[in-house]
Formats: sequence, structure tokens, C-alpha cells
Amino acid sequence: MKLITFVVPCYNSEAYMSKAIDSILPAGSDVEILIVNDGSTDGTHQVAQSYQERYPEIVRVIDKEKGGHGDAVNVGLANASGIYFKVVDSDDWLDRDSLIAIMDFLEELQDDGEKIDMLISNYVYEKVGARHKKCIQYRNVLPQNKIFTWDEIGHFRLDQYILMHSVIYRTQMLKDSGIQLPKHMFYVDNIYVYYPLPYVEKIYYMDVNLYRYYIGREDQSVNEKVMISRVDQQIYVTKAMIDMYHMSSIKMKKLRDYMTNYLAIMMTISSILLIRSKEKKNLAKEKELWQYLKKSDEETYQKIRHGFLGRGVNLPGRPGRTLSSMGYRVARRFVGFN
Repeated sequence: MKLITFVVPCYNSEAYMSKAIDSILPAGSDVEILIVNDGSTDGTHQVAQSYQERYPEIVRVIDKEKGGHGDAVNVGLANASGIYFKVVDSDDWLDRDSLIAIMDFLEELQDDGEKIDMLISNYVYEKVGARHKKCIQYRNVLPQNKIFTWDEIGHFRLDQYILMHSVIYRTQMLKDSGIQLPKHMFYVDNIYVYYPLPYVEKIYYMDVNLYRYYIGREDQSVNEKVMISRVDQQIYVTKAMIDMYHMSSIKMKKLRDYMTNYLAIMMTISSILLIRSKEKKNLAKEKELWQYLKKSDEETYQKIRHGFLGRGVNLPGRPGRTLSSMGYRVARRFVGFN
């Protein structure tokens, strides 16, 4: 059995996917790399096939009809044979030394007959034109050098939340959770890191800068203009997250607080995008989104609506615009807009 399954979802990624794949290969034959070709119309299949031919014991190509990033992750998970599971987007890459350190740790864990449900590591914003590369790390909020539970976590800063780039999940735990990401939808990575959390019992944090998150393409899903044009998909994902759990069902207080704050950030991002679009219909959608949360979970609505972020996107006049701008800066740090 392989130690880690790495899934690389690809759609028309011919020009840059090799960097992602090459960055995983140093892990050797203890991993499998599933290149999921999501209905590409360029040379993605040919590039993927060349890797499978050169590394038949490591690389497998899965061709499928176009279903979007989430559907590619679903297919990867369904075909995963590794003990652990990691998604690497085709325009991102991994740091070699960090990857080897994580592999060594997971091999030691396996030799000791121990398993964890989630491994967290740092990630770096590889933003084009940025003089300093921002690194998101968790030293101040997560225990180190031990397996821990949600009861032992600290307080996350607004730009410090666990994203898809941060996590390696235990494959069987992820499958047992029943997670299914929506088809033909952007921003489902938030569902990926939010939905399984109540199933996670054992956690480990490694203070290494594994994931390099590339930001710079004009067509990238986190380009601000693109996000505004796809704001209905952002709303869909936010509502899906609202529907997943009534917060009172989350018995671990620190996990419940973390998930509530994550949802607050999603509400803020959706609200800010709707407000910045300056379209009357989108202002109506912003109000409707808050009403949706209120009807679904009144207690959580009150916490978020009257919290710092909620107040910042709901106040009228100049004070409201000022706080909305602050909320926007939070959204930029969280999402990493172009």
C-alpha cells in the first residue's frame, strides 16, 4: 500500500503541470500520483501520459469528462490507494525538503502502528511580482512534536485558517466522512477543508513550508474580477457550508468556535464581493444570504452578524464603508486575491 496518494486535478494545464508533478516525484515509490485530466482540450492528456510511461509504478492517469475541480478531487479520492491523501493543484508545487521530512515522519508513524487523521503544514503564497513571499504558519496556534486533538488548539488569526494547501488527510477517514464536492463549481476547496473537521480526532502539525500556492494568472479563480463574475458560485458554496452542520451539534467547543469563525470569513468574502460588484441585484443577494443563515441557524447567525466581520459588512454609510474595506483586506489575506 502506498503511503500518500497525491491527486493533481488538471484542466488545460499543459503549460505548467509538469512543475507540480516533478515536485512530488522526489517522494519516490512510496507515493502514487493520480493525474486527473478533467476533460482538457489541450495537450494535458499527452503530458500526463508521458509521466505515466516514465513512472508506471508511481503515476496513473485518469481521464474523465469535464466536471470541475471538485469532481476531479472526488474521482481522485475514489481511486486513491494511499494511507494518506493530498491535493496538489496543477499550477502549484511542493517544496522538496519539506516533502521528504513529511514522508519520513509518516513512515515512522506507520512503523509504530500509529495513524493520524490530519497532518497540517505551512504554505507559501508564490504571488507574481511580490518581493516577499508570505508564509502561513501555525506555530502560535498548534502544538508541535505531538499528536493532539481539537481541545489543544489555540486562537487562529484571520489570515491563518487551515486551507486545502495546509492539509494531508487520512484517506479512509475522508472516505468515511462521505464527502462529495459539487460538480462544475469553483471554491469547493472550502468544503474540502470544512466538512471533514468533525471526523478528525488525531492531528499533527509539522512546521515546514510544504505547499507553494501560485497566484498570478489572469484567469485564476482567485483573481478578484473573476471572483465577482462567479459570485453566485461563492454564494452556493457558502450556503452549502451553512447547511452542513447546525453548530450546536459540534460538541467540542474549540472546534465549534473554529468552524463558526471559518463560516464568518466565508460570509464576509461573499458579502464583500457582492458589495464591490456595485450591482443592485447583488446587494439584494447579500441581504438574502444573511437571512439564509438566520433561518438555518439563529444562534450562529447572531454570533457572526454581531461579530467584528459581520458588523463590518452590515453597517450603512461611511462607517459601514470603512469597516467593509477592513473586511475586504481580511478577505484578501484569506483568499490571496490577484
